[in-house]
Amino acid sequence: MSNRRKKTDRHDHETLLPPVDFDEEKHEKSDLRDDWGNIAILFFLYLLQGIPIGLASAIPMLLQNRGASYKQQGEFSFAHWPFSLKLLWAPIVDSLFWKRFGRRKSWLIPTQYLIGIFMLILSLHVNRWLGAETNGTEDQSIEQNSTLNIPLLTVIFFMLNFLAATQDIAVDGWALTMLKRCNVGHASTCNSVGQTAGYFLGYVAFMALESAEFCNSYLRSEPAPEGLVNLSGYLWFWGLVFLVTTTLVALGKRELSPSIDRGHEEHLELDIKQTYRLLVDIMKMKPILTLVAILLTAKAGFAACDAVTSLKLIDAGVPKDKLALLVVPLVPLQIVLPLAISKYTAGTRPMEVYLKAIPYRIGLTLAAAGIVWITPAIIRDHHVPYYYYILLLTNYGLYQIALYSMFVAVMAFFARVSDPSVGGTYMTLLNTLSNLGGNWPTTVVLWLVDYLTWKRCSNADDNDCSNGALKDACSGGGGKCTITIDGYYIEIFVCLVYGLAWYRWGTGKIRQLQELPLKAWRVARRVPRTHSS
Repeated sequence: MSNRRKKTDRHDHETLLPPVDFDEEKHEKSDLRDDWGNIAILFFLYLLQGIPIGLASAIPMLLQNRGASYKQQGEFSFAHWPFSLKLLWAPIVDSLFWKRFGRRKSWLIPTQYLIGIFMLILSLHVNRWLGAETNGTEDQSIEQNSTLNIPLLTVIFFMLNFLAATQDIAVDGWALTMLKRCNVGHASTCNSVGQTAGYFLGYVAFMALESAEFCNSYLRSEPAPEGLVNLSGYLWFWGLVFLVTTTLVALGKRELSPSIDRGHEEHLELDIKQTYRLLVDIMKMKPILTLVAILLTAKAGFAACDAVTSLKLIDAGVPKDKLALLVVPLVPLQIVLPLAISKYTAGTRPMEVYLKAIPYRIGLTLAAAGIVWITPAIIRDHHVPYYYYILLLTNYGLYQIALYSMFVAVMAFFARVSDPSVGGTYMTLLNTLSNLGGNWPTTVVLWLVDYLTWKRCSNADDNDCSNGALKDACSGGGGKCTITIDGYYIEIFVCLVYGLAWYRWGTGKIRQLQELPLKAWRVARRVPRTHSS
C-alpha cells in the first residue's frame, strides 16, 4: 500500500473537531450594554467563592490563640490544598452535566448548596472543636491541645475549599459563555475583584468584628469582653446567604447555550475519558508549551521578596500584628485596582500591561530589601516610629499595584485564548500552572535561606551556630549567634539577576504568543468518524 493510500485512510477515520470558522480580524471592542447584569452576577459568584477561602485563612489565627502547636498549624494547612489540585477533577466538571439544567449550573448550584449546608453544620460545633482561648499559661496550652480537634477541622475546611474550587471551575467556564465574546476580558476583573471582596469579608472583616479590642475601640460606646461576632455566628450567617442566593441563581438565571450572535463558538461535548485526553492534547500544543515555560518561571524573580521579606521584618523587630494591619488600608486599592486596569487588558494585547509592570516590581523588590536593611537602625527599644509604617505602606501599596497589574493582565489573557468548548478545563489548567509558578519558587527560597546564611557565636569563633546544639552552647556560654552573611540578601541579588534575564527572554516570547491567531489556541482533537453502513 502506498504512502498516499495510508494517508487517505487515516483521514477517512479521523477528523478535527470542532469545525470552527476563525476570523483573524474578529476582535471586537468591548460592548457592555447587554452584559452589565451578567457582570454583576459573575462578581457576586466570585465573591461567594472568596468567603470560605477567607474563613479558612482566619482559622490559623484562632488556633494560635488557642495554644495550637506549629505541627497542628501545618496539619490544618492541608485545608488550602484543593485550589492547587482542582485540575484533577476539572475534566469531570466540564464533561458531566444535566443539559436541561445547564452545563455550569449543574455543578454550581449543588456545590453552593453544599457550602451553605457545611457552614450551617460547622457553626453548631466549631466553638467546641476550637475550644476556648487560653491566657498563655503552659498548663492551659497543654490542656487546650487536648480539646482542639485539628483533624476534623482540617477535613471540614478541606471540603469547604474543595467545594469552592469546584465552584470556581464552573464559574470560570460559565463566564466564557455568559458574557459576549468581546467582553470575556472583563471576566478576570470579576474574578479578582469578587474574590478579593469575598476574602476580605471572610478574613479581614471577620477578624476585626471578632476582636474585642477593635470593636471596643471603633464600634462600641461601652466596652465588652467579646467582639461583635464569633466564628459560629459568622458561619451561620454566611451559610444562610449561600442557601438563599443559590436558590435565586437557580431559579432566576438561565444558562444560555453559546450563541453565534454573541460571538461564541460551537460547543464541543465530550465524555470524561475524552476530556482527560483533551487535557493531554492541550498540554501538547506548541503555544501552550511556551506559555507553560513562561508561567512556571515568571515569578521566580520575585520569590525572595514575596516569601521572605515579611519574616525578616518581624525578625528585625516589626510587630506581627502591626504588619498584618498594614494590609487593611490597601484592601480598597485591591478592589478598585483591577477595575482601573481592566480597560487596558480587555483588548487583544492584555499582556502588554504584564510586561510593563515587571520592571516596576523588580525595582520595588530592591526597595523592600533596602527597607529590611535599614529597619534595625530605625527600631530602637521596640519602638517603631510612624514614618516607618508610612514607608512600609507606600512600598507595599506600590508593589501591590505592580502585582495586580500582572495578575489581571494574565487572567485576561487566559480568558481571551481559552477554548470555550472546554472552557472550564482550559482555564483551570492555565490557572493551576500560574499558581504552581508562584508556589515552587516560594518553597525553594524559604528552604534555602538558612543554607545561605552564615552565623558565628559572638564569643566562640569556631561555633557557626548551624544547629540547635551549637546555638544552645553559644547562649549557654554567654554568647549570641550573630549573622555575618544574610542569605536573604543573597537571594534578593540572585532573584534580581534572574528577573532581569527572564524579562529579556520573556518579553519576546509573550509578544509572540499575543500575535498568534485565536485558532492557534483551539484544541484540535482527532476522534473516530462515524461511517454509514
